[in-house]
Amino acid sequence: MIPDVFAPATLGPLTLRNRIIKAATFEGATPDALVTDDLIEYHRRPAAGGIGMTTVAYCAVSPEGRTDRHQIWMRPEAVPGLRRLTDAVHAEGAAVSAQLGHAGPVANAKSNGRPALSAGRMFNPLSMRTTHAATEADIDRITRAHADAALLAIESGFDAVEIHLGHNYFASAFLSPKLNHRKDAYGGSLANRAKVARGVCRAVRDAVGDRIAVIAKLNMEDGVPGGIRLEESIRTARRLEEDGSLDALELTAGSSLLNPMYLFRGDAPVPEFAATFPQPQRLGVKLIGNRILRSYPYEEAYLLSSARRFRAELKLPLILLGGITDRDTMDLAMTEGFEFVAMGRAVLREPDLINRIAAERDTKSLCIHCNKCMPTIYSRTRCVVIEPNA
Repeated sequence: MIPDVFAPATLGPLTLRNRIIKAATFEGATPDALVTDDLIEYHRRPAAGGIGMTTVAYCAVSPEGRTDRHQIWMRPEAVPGLRRLTDAVHAEGAAVSAQLGHAGPVANAKSNGRPALSAGRMFNPLSMRTTHAATEADIDRITRAHADAALLAIESGFDAVEIHLGHNYFASAFLSPKLNHRKDAYGGSLANRAKVARGVCRAVRDAVGDRIAVIAKLNMEDGVPGGIRLEESIRTARRLEEDGSLDALELTAGSSLLNPMYLFRGDAPVPEFAATFPQPQRLGVKLIGNRILRSYPYEEAYLLSSARRFRAELKLPLILLGGITDRDTMDLAMTEGFEFVAMGRAVLREPDLINRIAAERDTKSLCIHCNKCMPTIYSRTRCVVIEPNA
């Protein structure tokens, strides 16, 4: 029987009022690396608008694991603000998840004032710094930090955590043959390259038990030559399923470091991105931005063809992401056997979109996929079509 996307659904120990999740999209609303009223409102609005669960993006597990120094990192000082946020979301009838992760080579070492860590050394053109190869002690510390962050998430009132294993962040960099050239126990074979991802998920599950839901966000493909490919990612997903650490897997794609538009699709906002950087980075982005921000045509459910391969191989509940903006696409996901759908830009454009679709199934999203919201992550994430001068 095909489930109704608007009916209550079980996610591990959690029951959601529907099967629609607001995907983690960086909010740009934490200038002091702590919760603000703006961040609370950012998540309260889609909760009031009918979403089943909203996801607080990029809650870093350690200071050097932030994309920049303004990003929240999970520490006792962050708990009171996070509790205000979860209370506000719960008051609107929705659940709330914390996306836990370590940015790895995507971290801005210059902004953080700490070296960025990855599977190996590489140059990051955004921070103009070279990453450091993580030692075994670093891997152990970061693994424990994920578990500690999950416990703080429980203390803060979160219903779920989403472990970030994608987009060439720390765990994803180890999975990537392009970024991981190690000769030790964490390099070479896929079994070795997957140790960080599996270890982090196991540590989080051991820490939280069944008190909250545990989700992981996994790249199906990096979209770059030599990166993670579909066949290897399916094998990693099978191992994660066998480990029993997860309640669901959210399927994603692309590299925040090397090919971000592979996830987003639609227009590539190169001029808008360039304007956010000081010189000489601004000139560099203008000159080579089209190589990094490649343009891919947008279509509804654009990750579905890849995600089908995972659905055919796994019993683990799966969350379909990418180009889900209307009831027909949600119903298609349910028909294809996915348990949940995740939405990002469409809900940023219209926080009340879910309630409107529930009331009138033919409702269409107003999002035009211009992606000009993407560069606003450096100030305050917003839809510039409706807030052009904000």
